[in-house]
Amino acid sequence: MKALPGILELKNLTAGYQGKAVLGPLSLTMNCGTLGLLGPNGAGKSTFLKVLLGLVHPISGSGSVAGMTLGSGPSLRRVIGYMSEADALIPGMTGIEYVSFAGELGGLNRRDSSRRAHEILHVLELDEARYRLLDEYSTGMKQRIKLAQALIHDPPLLLLDEPTSGLDPSGRDAMLSLLESLHKNHGKSFLLSTHLMGDVERTCQEMVFLFGGQVLLQESVSKLSRTIPLEYRIRLHHFPPGKDLPVHWRREGDAFIVRIAQGDDTRTIWEEVAQMGMLITHISQRHEDLRERFSQLVLNSLAKDSGGKGDPNKVLAP
Repeated sequence: MKALPGILELKNLTAGYQGKAVLGPLSLTMNCGTLGLLGPNGAGKSTFLKVLLGLVHPISGSGSVAGMTLGSGPSLRRVIGYMSEADALIPGMTGIEYVSFAGELGGLNRRDSSRRAHEILHVLELDEARYRLLDEYSTGMKQRIKLAQALIHDPPLLLLDEPTSGLDPSGRDAMLSLLESLHKNHGKSFLLSTHLMGDVERTCQEMVFLFGGQVLLQESVSKLSRTIPLEYRIRLHHFPPGKDLPVHWRREGDAFIVRIAQGDDTRTIWEEVAQMGMLITHISQRHEDLRERFSQLVLNSLAKDSGGKGDPNKVLAP
């Protein structure tokens, strides 16, 4: 994992509205080029992004983004590319006009802004749509044009708020492929804010779990998806309805989770199934997914704080 000192550092930061804190205190350092910010609605993700953009001022604590102190105003926003969840498009403009205008707002002169806009629309595969009105764009095209305006001034850090929102599976896959390419082939760092765990698993090196305005955990994606020892997922051919399960078995959808004793191996499962007169059609060692991991963190947090809010079973989508 490539260290990127200074790209994002927050120390004991709290933020909120009308003097009431809804975020923090939290300390966070972005140690890699791609960071996923995960959390349910109300976790504080939007406030977090507004603080980074300088739209909400911290109540206490300090921080920096791309080497600039929080609250630096327009100069701070020039080193950030922001893709909002809302459309934020200007009716009556064509794609090329909209992206060029964003470049001028970011400090580029008109000629450079126009040149950059053409280059970026080519990279994002919007060549043929550049002269069409934004009003005529599909959802997928609107998401790409929002990404284009975030890139126009060549910022070192992108803040992406739900970039796959509203997209069908193929559109979502295309957008995630673009984000992967921007990092691997164009050296862009980004913070991806979402409630879709699959988006973070695919595109990010690290992730932060945010709940109730607090960082529950920051860890690498590879470390969080870990093997659960002694548990196996199996499927059986024609399991009789209503048949009692052994005490160390439990249902999980159309499969069963079987925990074996320390020192045993999968032979005990095959022997047990044979004694039941059943046939195994699938067996694999069970892996904990990130949704399960987050739910456990939420449960732990709620246990410590009886005033905590949120349903751990409904916090994140796959």
